[in-house]
Amino acid sequence: MNKIISDISEYIFVADTPQAVDAIFLPGGSYPELPEYAAELFHKGYANFLIPSGGISIKRDKWQGVSSKSEIYTGNYNSDCEFFTDVLIKNGVTRDAIICENQSQHTRDNAFLSRTVVDELGIKIKSAIIVCKAFHARRCLMLYQMAFPDVSIIVCPVHCYNITKENWFTTEKGIDRVLGELARCGNQFVSDVKSYLFMDKHDR
Repeated sequence: MNKIISDISEYIFVADTPQAVDAIFLPGGSYPELPEYAAELFHKGYANFLIPSGGISIKRDKWQGVSSKSEIYTGNYNSDCEFFTDVLIKNGVTRDAIICENQSQHTRDNAFLSRTVVDELGIKIKSAIIVCKAFHARRCLMLYQMAFPDVSIIVCPVHCYNITKENWFTTEKGIDRVLGELARCGNQFVSDVKSYLFMDKHDR
């Protein structure tokens, strides 16, 4: 069982050392720690601009509210992107360095609608960092790699919910989160994998 847990941990918790890139992708959420860390990377010169993404979750009819530090981030936010943008600005990122995607309802949307926005603006990205929740890292990486197949992408995650690579298997909450992600990394990609493997070779 220890080997199984270790293998799951290595697969789900993707984490890279920051390096200079063109852009930082921020798949949506309600934790300010993600855009705070992205702002830190921006100020250290790791990226020229940031792309926060997210509207309202498909599971809800309105924005869910700030999950932490609500005494600092007090705006009446209507979307993940609006919230992340406010956090970035409050942490010293200039508005012209932020490209907002505010229509997505889930992680796949985050990736592919960010691609749409970037293409519409004529922005060329060769390399990027994804800043996301640590247990969300593998699925984010898979989806952004699909949306940006020509971009070199690394992941610099943030720990949320007190769920880490080292402790996820010690609580029911951690087990549910991580094994839920493991399942989604399979069942959300069935048609994508089949489409790639069985498409005409001339289309590759």
